[in-house]
Amino acid sequence: MSTLDTASALRPRLLGRTTVKIVVGLSVLYTLLPALWLVLAASKKQDALSGGSIFSLHDFSFVQNLRNLFSMDDGIYTRWYGNSLLYAVLGAGIGAMVSIACGYAFDKYRFQHKEKLFGLVLAAVMVPQTVLALPLYLMASATGLVNTFWSVFIPVLFNPFGVYLGRMFSQGYVPNEVLEAARMDGAGELKTYLRVSLRMLGPGVVTVFLFQLTAIWNNFFLPMVMLSNQKLYPVSLGLYTWNSSATVSPEYYQVVIMGSLLAVLPLILAFILLQRFWKSGLTAGSVK
Repeated sequence: MSTLDTASALRPRLLGRTTVKIVVGLSVLYTLLPALWLVLAASKKQDALSGGSIFSLHDFSFVQNLRNLFSMDDGIYTRWYGNSLLYAVLGAGIGAMVSIACGYAFDKYRFQHKEKLFGLVLAAVMVPQTVLALPLYLMASATGLVNTFWSVFIPVLFNPFGVYLGRMFSQGYVPNEVLEAARMDGAGELKTYLRVSLRMLGPGVVTVFLFQLTAIWNNFFLPMVMLSNQKLYPVSLGLYTWNSSATVSPEYYQVVIMGSLLAVLPLILAFILLQRFWKSGLTAGSVK
């Protein structure tokens, strides 16, 4: 093959690689620019935000902005942050265990109308959460739970998508032969699940936990419908109320930005600490 033919053959490959690099670069830029803006805006003075000089190297006031955030409205942001941690961490932990247990039952046990019931679970995955807000409010109102911690906490414990993932993880991580061996050794069903299966399902539990944690932490519409007491607000709803007040009182604008920056830190920390389990969990069932 001549040099001209070789160059002609390599040109499409180089063009394809260049196109891929450009697309990836634009995607990374699109992802990082809002985060960079948030970090810089949170460290600027109010005048710098109003003047549009966010990307300048002057007018930094990170520590003062942090003090203003935790002192605004008698320090209620601390209460909101604690509420979000309680809703998200505890709710995601319990919800992940419930989802994995249900998925395990769908995979390993036989019972009447099993596949039909699992079909209902899959159908529930496609139902938007905003559609369920009004029925949940009516149910909470009938039981006297409106404007309480439980009105937001109980609904987030049940996640159809988590049940689906639980079944997939059970199929990929828990061989039936191991369960048969445990039963032959005299272990009951509950002991087999807790001592044998649950240990194998560890990556699945972490993966479902991360999905649940993200969804609950960013949950907004359900608390807005259920809650009127600001002391029960999560961070998302609390920052929304401050942002609504910023049109009348501009001093809220800066604390909303700083509060938004702090609000993303738990999710970033959770993914960094648990990414090893999360990555292994995503490959469940891919190799038999």
